[in-house]
Amino acid sequence: MIDPKIGAAVGIYGASIPLANLAIQHIGTVEFPGGPHVIPVAPGMTAPSGVLLIGVALVARDAVHRYGGMAMALAAIVAGVAVSALVAPSVALASAAAFGLGELADTAIYGPLHRRRPAMAILLSGTVGAVVDSLLFLHIAFGSATYWGGNTIGKIWMSGAAAAWIGGRRALSHRLDPAVT
Repeated sequence: MIDPKIGAAVGIYGASIPLANLAIQHIGTVEFPGGPHVIPVAPGMTAPSGVLLIGVALVARDAVHRYGGMAMALAAIVAGVAVSALVAPSVALASAAAFGLGELADTAIYGPLHRRRPAMAILLSGTVGAVVDSLLFLHIAFGSATYWGGNTIGKIWMSGAAAAWIGGRRALSHRLDPAVT
């Protein structure tokens, strides 16, 4: 029987990838011909509309790693790259390359930190993953880094929210039971 935490993490991870690729093709506005559909992510900043869902994928991959281990996280990345290429053929190369390398960068940061500092691990790994994914995807798919700032910020929103939730949860647990680490 699969641990419910692993099942939930894998399910969220798996769903966020095709949804992000579909969003970038169909949700939001198009600011220039051949460009992605975009959404606002901060005052004066837009990003391709799949950005928040890729932020969710970065966080969910961290959860897969935490509950299922490194081997399961790497298997999830491989599956995610394949799904990404199948769901969004118009941006398949860009999506697969950026997603794969961004996730591997995320994993490299998350792995050494997650046991001692889970909130920091999520925030730092998500930030690194967001930067790598954003730069590669935009450059390969659209030949431009026009949306780099908004794309990166949109993904970091998800890592920041998850880090705040985990940090707050740990602080509350520690307050209720000082023996909790």
